[in-house]
Amino acid sequence: MRRRQDEGLANPNRKGRLTLEEKARLAIERENQDMAPPEGDRWSNWADSGHGPEPLPEWVITDQGACDHELGVLKTGKEADVFLLRRVMPETGREVTMAAKRYRSNEHRSFHRDAGYLEGRRLRRTRDMRAIETRSSFGMNLIAQQWAIAEFAALSDLWQAGVPVPYPVQLYGTELLMEFVGDPDGTAAPRLAQLRPEADELEDLWEQLVGALLALAERGQTHGDLSPYNILVHHGRLVLIDLPQVVDVVVNPNGHDFLARDVRNVAQWFQARGLPGHIADAEELTAMLASEARIA
Repeated sequence: MRRRQDEGLANPNRKGRLTLEEKARLAIERENQDMAPPEGDRWSNWADSGHGPEPLPEWVITDQGACDHELGVLKTGKEADVFLLRRVMPETGREVTMAAKRYRSNEHRSFHRDAGYLEGRRLRRTRDMRAIETRSSFGMNLIAQQWAIAEFAALSDLWQAGVPVPYPVQLYGTELLMEFVGDPDGTAAPRLAQLRPEADELEDLWEQLVGALLALAERGQTHGDLSPYNILVHHGRLVLIDLPQVVDVVVNPNGHDFLARDVRNVAQWFQARGLPGHIADAEELTAMLASEARIA
């Protein structure tokens, strides 16, 4: 057997003979072809994922026979990239478009916000915390998992509480599938920063935002990284996105600072677009939210 194997390896291009490596490669290729979906890039991984809160919206597809189609990049970021994904039932043609947020692998990841975010969220295993603090490869992978889990949990809780956030469909590893905020043709809703609203619309958006921030404050929370760039506006409806860093303003020693920064960032934008200062008053809104959250 050893002699025949060596002969094959010595002349891999010889007609009528295949090296063991080539045979293995072809076997794997045939197996992958047998397991590939009839269309799209992969089978649905719903059964192996964590699921969003019930009752599930009617548009969520849970059938294991569904296929996922990659449609391109929606947004790139320092911690994660967001892709457009369409889940289709080949037999019926039923489909839904979702946003797929994927936290990057450790060689490309730069979690610039996690230090303050992790305050008050200590992991039980000191070995894990040491790995995170030293930014070892193992620690960076833990951070990726923590951010994905944190965002999925935050979206689930906030969606159930009626806060305007995308519905979280499923969590699989460090990939989070969520409701796509946009039109059926794949056109994403614009960010608040991209808009130049008229006076009436501007005031309406401010009132929606105050309502969303109050709903967070009632839970003792703030967004933690709020800006006009992570607020979407879809046909007049305001939606908060990018929520892995939601801060418990009561537990976190820097909670009030996070709250004040969130309000200041958005109030400045609204004032710059023409909303009077007595309406978009950052200090007044911060004090109201802090009182609602019962912090000094």
